[in-house]
Amino acid sequence: MNIAVINGPNINFLGIREPGIYGAASLDEINATISREAEKRSVSVSFFQSNHEGALIDYIQHCYHNKVYGVVINPGAFTHYSYALRDAISGSGIPFIEVHLSNVHSREEFRHISVTAPVCHGQICGLGPLGYVLAIEALLNLGGFHQ
Repeated sequence: MNIAVINGPNINFLGIREPGIYGAASLDEINATISREAEKRSVSVSFFQSNHEGALIDYIQHCYHNKVYGVVINPGAFTHYSYALRDAISGSGIPFIEVHLSNVHSREEFRHISVTAPVCHGQICGLGPLGYVLAIEALLNLGGFHQ
């Protein structure tokens, strides 16, 4: 079974960008942790990150065509305004869990709104990298679209 982990804009700058908010771990370090935890659950994980909205949408469609079991997504700032990303998530039929490293609800008001969360099965925020692992657990408990 394959689960995709998709990260949006600026997530490739983790460990550099505002470590007081997002933590000191790099995206590669977080992905290594996710891989180790997924392996314990007999799950294969693929990773994709882009700073470009269209590339994220293309990858979601790739996940559909490749019968990905579920997707963990951190849309970054696209969370707050990308209806195109929302439509791609909604139209895929794949279970999605939205993850944010920081607690977006305790930050600036514009971060409180997610246009993507309503079409995801759930949202995990404020738990740092652990949120990704918990999202995989949630997907395993939900059951995937392409079983």
